[in-house]
Amino acid sequence: SSSSSSSSSSPDGTTLTIATPDDWHLHVRDGAKIPSVVPFTARSFARALIMPNLVPPVRTVDDARKYRDLILAAVPDGVGFEPQMTLYLTDNTSPEEIAAAHASGFVRGCKLYPAGATTNSDAGVTDVKKCAAALEAMADLGLVLEVHGEVTHGSVDMFDRERVFLDEVLGGVVAAHPRLKIVMEHITTAEAVDFCNAAGDNVAATITPQHILLNRNAMLVGGIRPHLYCLPILKREKHRAAVIAAATSGSKKFFLGTDSAPHPRGAKESACGCAGVFSAHAALPFYAMAFEKEGKLDTLEHFASHAGADFYGVERNAGTVTLKREDWQVPETYEFGGDVVVPFYAGEVLPWKVVAEA
Repeated sequence: SSSSSSSSSSPDGTTLTIATPDDWHLHVRDGAKIPSVVPFTARSFARALIMPNLVPPVRTVDDARKYRDLILAAVPDGVGFEPQMTLYLTDNTSPEEIAAAHASGFVRGCKLYPAGATTNSDAGVTDVKKCAAALEAMADLGLVLEVHGEVTHGSVDMFDRERVFLDEVLGGVVAAHPRLKIVMEHITTAEAVDFCNAAGDNVAATITPQHILLNRNAMLVGGIRPHLYCLPILKREKHRAAVIAAATSGSKKFFLGTDSAPHPRGAKESACGCAGVFSAHAALPFYAMAFEKEGKLDTLEHFASHAGADFYGVERNAGTVTLKREDWQVPETYEFGGDVVVPFYAGEVLPWKVVAEA
């Protein structure tokens, strides 16, 4: 039942054990970068939904199968980890490809990137109406539409792009496809929380660590911090507060999706730096920190381990993961495909550590 819980804290509060979680939004890049980052996620999560924004994008089931094989090859020996794949939705994605995706058994949905919205999204959708046949096929077969919810026209202020997307695009998609399961990825605003709550049970949202731990001051006050620059961009404190309230609420509509998105250090520390925060090295500790600040550690298991699996219609994971209250310092960098990536909270001390994995 939805109320069942294996979450337990030690009497002295030094450990927290939860059902093995899933990460429903993850970037693991390609080539030599894959084995640098996959083990971080595989050691704490049983499954992760892999984003398809490679160059070229993962557009077909055949592309997804090849990518999945590369990811599985990077999983450490003795670790059980199952990548859940997505296809990159384009104006030309066919109902036939959707049927093949469903038949594959490993593709969970299609990712909608408005053309130009984020890293490697130039091949994205130019008009959602062009995808109508594919979206209907997805609704018929139970595949999920994962949405990067920002408009991209130059006239819209950077900090308003999520809110405007809800009005201009997503409301219409939800109305046109009432049976389609939709995940609003990496929500960052009070308006997105309200939209999700007001929509039917077919609409849910993922939430990242950075959008519940930080507001935009963290990125911009006292110097610009390129490693905190991501899309959607960090917002005002009132929005952070609304998103953490949603995450910790116990609602079935909000669940864990890190959007961990590594880039080589030089691509971030640049005159025109890339968007993305790498958080896979300590994903669960970050969420535990945020939930504990709200006094809501008791809802972490629902958010991390139950709500996403239930929405996607997959079995909840067997097994558990244990977090221990133990200070440890995040390294300044991690190896990344022959380069280095600067992790979220680099050089800082975190109060929680994953000690026992699934």
